[in-house]
Amino acid sequence: MHQAHVSALQAKHAGLEARISEESQRPMPDAATLARLKKEKLRVKEEISGL
Repeated sequence: MHQAHVSALQAKHAGLEARISEESQRPMPDAATLARLKKEKLRVKEEISGL
């Protein structure tokens, strides 16, 4: 159970990283969207670290 939760969080973290990269590559990246995605990514990373 614990490993499955960590794996799910790592997948979510990787997905957020991909979305951040994708948004950054746009001609006019949305700063608010980038900030929200980065905060969510950090929250997920902290949750992984805390386990």
